[in-house]
Amino acid sequence: MATRTPAASKLHLPPNADDSEEILAKLGYKQEFHRAFTPLEVFGVAFSYIGLLPSIASVLFYAVPNGGPLAMVWGWAIASGFIMCIGLAMAELASAAPTSGGLYYWTYSLASPWCRNFLAWIVGYSNTIQSITAVASVDWACAIQISAAVGIASDQAYATTNEQLYGIYAALVLSHAILVSFGTKFLARLQRLYILLNVCLCFMVIIVLPIATPSKYRNSASFALGSFTSLDGWPSVFAFILSLMAPLYTIGGYDSSVHMSEEASNAATAIPWAIISSIAMSAILGWGINVSLAFCMGTDLNAILTSPIGQPMAQILYNSLGKSGALALWCFVILAQYMMGSSCLLVGSRQTFAFARDGALPFSQYLYQINGYTRTPVNTVWFDATLALAIGLLAFAGTQAIDAVFTIAVTASYVSYITPIATRFVFKNDFKPGPFHLGRLSFPIATIAVSWMIFMIIIFFFPSTAQINAQAMNYTVVVLGGYMSLSVFWYYCPVYGGVHWFNGPKSNFAPAIKGGDEDSVCERKENCDTDLSESAVDS
Repeated sequence: MATRTPAASKLHLPPNADDSEEILAKLGYKQEFHRAFTPLEVFGVAFSYIGLLPSIASVLFYAVPNGGPLAMVWGWAIASGFIMCIGLAMAELASAAPTSGGLYYWTYSLASPWCRNFLAWIVGYSNTIQSITAVASVDWACAIQISAAVGIASDQAYATTNEQLYGIYAALVLSHAILVSFGTKFLARLQRLYILLNVCLCFMVIIVLPIATPSKYRNSASFALGSFTSLDGWPSVFAFILSLMAPLYTIGGYDSSVHMSEEASNAATAIPWAIISSIAMSAILGWGINVSLAFCMGTDLNAILTSPIGQPMAQILYNSLGKSGALALWCFVILAQYMMGSSCLLVGSRQTFAFARDGALPFSQYLYQINGYTRTPVNTVWFDATLALAIGLLAFAGTQAIDAVFTIAVTASYVSYITPIATRFVFKNDFKPGPFHLGRLSFPIATIAVSWMIFMIIIFFFPSTAQINAQAMNYTVVVLGGYMSLSVFWYYCPVYGGVHWFNGPKSNFAPAIKGGDEDSVCERKENCDTDLSESAVDS
């Protein structure tokens, strides 16, 4: 059994290492997946996970009533700068240790021995619920978009019930589970199609929408770039802050490419650049989309929000393109949203697989299995899909309850992002960067990223309107708090809790992982207690 570092944890790779399997071995894991994802396809996972246009469509209801055009345009620009800081801080960690476990692995490797087991546990469970709620929120949004398409086609004569929406949602989740169960090479090549469709959709809205919009819906520059309207009763400054939830939800899931590390070639370089490039492209194209919408949405914001179509962007497209044009473009938005859902389940299944590999989840022995035919973790795909179906039942508790899933996807991810980024600087450790590093900018960028995320987590707990009642309550704090409380209870549960058996990431590499000492080895055992911080040390 390997000995633990008594005072400090280490996380670094061999200098100039470019062999992904060798790097993974030094981190304590054997290669189990096919490395079929090229750098472009890794970027495709991150970019399709963001799903720019369908994501903007899904959360436009945050920005329109909380500032209107000004919030849509300038709120997006402001939020993008902070989002890039988070991405840069994460990219540096991803380059140093590219493994599917990602965030909880980094946390364990960089934290002090007295608390690293608990912190890794919390980050792992936060990241897991974030991945699953991402599937739920994306597929629920897709169900609403399909409902909006029906509304457009029927001239708003047909209204979808909650039961019908859930049926559509369940069909989407199950179809994604089937799709993501295919082999790695097929899933990798699929990302190229996702990139093409998403980029084309963005340019269609940026270029075609202003050309096609009738004059009565075209806005002046002063309105599109400077008009501020608060419709939900919040003071102007706070309403603007609430509007930032739209870009924060849209450009999210920066860790998506991290969870594909063990299926990517040249992961130590490909993963960080996928994080940064996906954020940069989304920030630029997303700003262009918001500017286009602001110029083409008309001045009656209430009419957009209360439209019988039930979807603000669908109504904007209907006003500008007419029934046929709006329906045609909206079908492509739905297709892009569907692709986004498949990417979310793909990424989530890899996080669940990695966490089960380290024995942290219930039924880990069943979840940590690679299908012999597809060479993918089919069990975790269906496990995540089943939980997403259960989460979707919140729709029957009311609109606010299911809307909480959207904000949980962000708040849970921020909990899992803050911890490893902060741990690197809070605790004494011997972190050494990989091929991508920020040098002296590491600490100030990390400070900005962590401060911003803490601030926005608090904002995400606020209700969308100042007129609060049981129906308008934001249930994010209840659902997320309940889940995290259960995670903590499961950790400290007498006799059976993780505190008694969870020792962080454990090596599955046989016969040995070399540590700092050339002669020391870690034999694979049932409860192998590998010091992964040392397994990444040069041998």
